[in-house]
This record gives sequence, C-alpha cells and structure tokens, in this order.
Amino acid sequence: MRRLFGNFFSRTNGAHFHSSPSLVSKYEKSGLTQEQAIEIKEKIKCAFEDDKIYKDNHIGLNALSQHIERDRYKVSQVINEYLTQNFYSLLNHYRIREAKYLLSNDSGISVKSVMYEVGFNSKTSFYSAFKKETGLSPNDFRDLVKYAS
Repeated sequence: MRRLFGNFFSRTNGAHFHSSPSLVSKYEKSGLTQEQAIEIKEKIKCAFEDDKIYKDNHIGLNALSQHIERDRYKVSQVINEYLTQNFYSLLNHYRIREAKYLLSNDSGISVKSVMYEVGFNSKTSFYSAFKKETGLSPNDFRDLVKYAS
C-alpha cells in the first residue's frame, strides 16, 4: 500500500499552459493571433469541462473544431502550442479526471462501466491511459481512495 501512495502522490496532474519553442517555427505562418488563441483555448476548456465532449467515444479533432466553431488547424495549434500536448493527450486527461472522480465517489459502479461512461471503447486503452496519468490501475486507485478514507 505504501508503494501505491508513493506512486500516486509522485505524479503530476494537469495540463500545461505555455508555448513550446520547437513549435514556434511550425506555426510561424499560421496567422493565429494571441487574442484568437486565448479565445480558442477558453472555448476548448468550456467544451471539455462544461459540455463534457470527452464522453463521446467517437470525438476527434474535427468534431471538437465543429463544436467550438473554429478552424481545425487553429484548434490544433492552440492545443499543441498553448496547452503543450496533442489532442488525444488532452482528451485522455479529461477522461481520466472524470474516471478518478467516479471511482472515488461511487463504489457501486464497476470499472468497466466507468470506462464506457468517460468515453473509452477499449479496456486496454483505458487502463493504459489511467496508469499513465496516475501511476496506478483503476482498481488500485479505487483501493487507495478507500484505504485513505
């Protein structure tokens, strides 16, 4: 159990919000202004946090762009340059955040149900993403939360 606590608390969670120098040249001619980037970043945040679009197991960059009514290439640039991750990393971050909430607050729901509820189609991809984000399997995470209470 001590190992579980160590792994869990040594991980850092959350999205980064700064620009990567290696991406600057890639987007040199994109025409995206800082004002547009800030607006798109807020719309992305709203789409994930308020609208919970990550629960759609068929969501992709095109669907996100349509949802927030912005150009796909500019949405991609904002995710890559301003959130310093790719679309699928961002998507998995929100899915795993929701999965952690459900696993912590509803002991009656199965891990498989949580997996589908947050938008995953595959047990393997869910377990992989969960472990990458938390350092634990979903079952170990649930046990840790139970033990800590």
